[in-house]
Amino acid sequence: MDAVATDAEREQIVADLRDRLGDALVGFHIRPGDDLWVRVTRDVWQEAGMIARDHLGFRAFEFVSAIDWLPSPFGKGEDSSLDPIPQVAGDIVTGYAGGDTRFQVFARAHSLSQHMGITLKVDLPDDDLSVATWIPVFAGANWHEREAREMFGITFVGHPHPVNIYLPGQFEGHPLRKDFPLLSRHVKPWPGIVDIEPLPGGSSEPSSEEGEA
Repeated sequence: MDAVATDAEREQIVADLRDRLGDALVGFHIRPGDDLWVRVTRDVWQEAGMIARDHLGFRAFEFVSAIDWLPSPFGKGEDSSLDPIPQVAGDIVTGYAGGDTRFQVFARAHSLSQHMGITLKVDLPDDDLSVATWIPVFAGANWHEREAREMFGITFVGHPHPVNIYLPGQFEGHPLRKDFPLLSRHVKPWPGIVDIEPLPGGSSEPSSEEGEA
């Protein structure tokens, strides 16, 4: 049976990263017996990936993506109006390893030899949603970054071909931002909340046996 990574090994990964990055490692979280998150500053984002790959054994790339931690100003998309709900200071909660901004980019890689994964994350300031591309770290980051650019409006500096994957070129806005209204949810209810119709010939009322379950 393959060995499972221990929390002591995860702590050593954090220590090794801190030795190389110093104060540019600004946060981390170890979920006991399971996983590891590390947050770094924007200026070492690409370097942190190189270190993880070349010195710490995380050679299996999984993904690069982004997240908007802003709570939706429209409430639940299936039952709210298009009038934004005023946000309360402190509403943004940025997940494991913390964060200081609304938008973060994160990347995941795996060490097959250590049976361990790591998620690196970085804060992006609201007035400059840009960060260095991870393509020199893992070529597979190419289309992941294109998707994050398209859906969140993030610029990956140094990306060789930052063009849309899904949306037409003249499309305005970034659909995965929380303040982007998904108008289709207001025109047609989300299928998950529509009452289920009874089967033909069946009854919408539960049987006595069903009522006792």
